[in-house]
Amino acid sequence: MSEPDDDLDSLIRRVDPDRWLSSRFVADAAARADVIALYAYDHELARAPRVASNPLLGEIRLAWWREMLDEAFEGRPVRHHPTAQAIAGVIARRSLARGPLEAMIDARYRELDATPMTEIEALDWARDGGGQTAALAAEILDPATPAEFALAAGSAWALSYRVRETPALKSAFDRTLVTARTAARRLSVAAFPAVAHVALASNPGGSEISKRIRLTLAVARGRI
Repeated sequence: MSEPDDDLDSLIRRVDPDRWLSSRFVADAAARADVIALYAYDHELARAPRVASNPLLGEIRLAWWREMLDEAFEGRPVRHHPTAQAIAGVIARRSLARGPLEAMIDARYRELDATPMTEIEALDWARDGGGQTAALAAEILDPATPAEFALAAGSAWALSYRVRETPALKSAFDRTLVTARTAARRLSVAAFPAVAHVALASNPGGSEISKRIRLTLAVARGRI
């Protein structure tokens, strides 16, 4: 039987291949597994609006994850779900704050509204979703690094997906990416894999080998 960490790693390799590739540059296996658990948590939140047949069911799914946070932060047994168990372990080991994890949930509520996002809404959504994910990943990889310098990179990553659906957001993505490139240089070498995948945001195509080469160059230079 596969270990839970292996199962989540396989899941992220399948559903989130670019962030999975960037996690290969994390040398410490325990830290890498914790970042993968964070990405799995983000994946589950992203699924909630997509798989729900109506907004109410989406809200119920997101409420389920908020209740999981209640269990984890109150020291109660956490529900039996691979990602829930994994992220609860990360919260305990890394002393993560609840605020960013809850902001990741709040960001997904906006997706339950079919109305196109305004630029301001998209920027808020990207910061609270992808931005907080990147900042938490940076914190996991190096608690001493200024993790807030990963926020813009994570926001740019999220916006790169939103632009595919709403081309009018391209200028917001471009501006955020410029900010991200400057801020990411302030991250430590250990924390940089939390944002390395953003080097693929402007040109997401290509084979896995070409992506690995681009990520290797990004990590070597410390630039996205």
